[in-house]
Amino acid sequence: MRLLLSPRFRGTPPRSRGVLPRFHGRLHDPRTATVIGRWLGAAVLVCFVTGVVSHVLQEPPGALADRLPTRPVWGYRFSQGLHVASGIAAVPLLLAKLWTVYPRLFVTPPVRGVRHALERLSVAVLVASGLLELFLGLLNIAQWYPWPFSFRQVHWALAWVMVGALLLHLAVKAPLIAAHWRHRSPGTRQLPAPDARDRRSLLLGVGAAVGTVTVVTAGQTSTPLRPLDLLAPRHPDHGTQGLPINRTAAQARVSATAVRDWRLQVTGPRPYALTLPELALLPQHTEELPIACVEGWSASARWEGVRIRDLLDRAGAPHDARLRIVSLQRAGAYGVTEMGASYARDPLTLLALRVNGRVLSADHGYPARIIAPNRPGVLQTKWVSRIEVLT
Repeated sequence: MRLLLSPRFRGTPPRSRGVLPRFHGRLHDPRTATVIGRWLGAAVLVCFVTGVVSHVLQEPPGALADRLPTRPVWGYRFSQGLHVASGIAAVPLLLAKLWTVYPRLFVTPPVRGVRHALERLSVAVLVASGLLELFLGLLNIAQWYPWPFSFRQVHWALAWVMVGALLLHLAVKAPLIAAHWRHRSPGTRQLPAPDARDRRSLLLGVGAAVGTVTVVTAGQTSTPLRPLDLLAPRHPDHGTQGLPINRTAAQARVSATAVRDWRLQVTGPRPYALTLPELALLPQHTEELPIACVEGWSASARWEGVRIRDLLDRAGAPHDARLRIVSLQRAGAYGVTEMGASYARDPLTLLALRVNGRVLSADHGYPARIIAPNRPGVLQTKWVSRIEVLT
């Protein structure tokens, strides 16, 4: 691709020049950077919007908690799968973008005025936050957390820093982007044939890389692509009872004694408790619902159990009541979750006792777990021991 090191740097570079290589080639030009930047911008936009959707569903602000949509039932499965896929696709795009602009990342003097200072600041923050955001996201997909801070809070904050830096960068570079947005920039001469071919080759290579990493990982969400699910950390069809498991009963420290002595406690105006046999005597309902994890994998299953709204009616709960769900787990996050009225009163929301025709295994939440439509997997609480009506 005519990526050449300057002849002046073939030997030991002068001390005043530093040790960084200098690239001279037509592919390190505004037109190439603009084309790749458009693709990267689209991936970042999709990833950001779907990330906001995920955050709102997990931590709904204020009164919105009781009005979250439960339809379509596959909504979170689609949005979170798109979030992870667009984030993975952004990795080769960001690397290619950095390659095209590399010669201009290290210039002297470093600042040549207010506009240039703003540009340099936006680039520094954008590159740092973008690399860190994607790095943390990839480790989260693999469920590896070698850091002491909360991934979700840092990931959420970094997303806003990255978008803010991107908007500032676009504002500063708007004239240059506009001049090179179209296939032929006005007032510029035709590129030599070798350079034009090299640019097409570069863009085709980047496109192929994006397509490849997407196809071999998106199968963890997209059923048609499952035969090609080669690099995704989770395969939706692998796991006990036909479903993957993120946290086992042993990891959650759910003891055999706690399960053996289990009774479901339901609070409210008319509180009561049920043993597992008593719960099994209540009207049972079977629903086909997906379970979608924030790490990107999802799978559908047949769930059988008691409708949550039937349990609430028995407790005399008001129609607009919110719930607090308490798990037997003693380790890990989301041992206590809340459920808004829109989910609690939905006829598809179950306290599930069986999955795919079999009693829940210990790792899938025996004796009972929550399953609800269009709800993040981390909130589909396992090993449910208590349902509290909040007034």
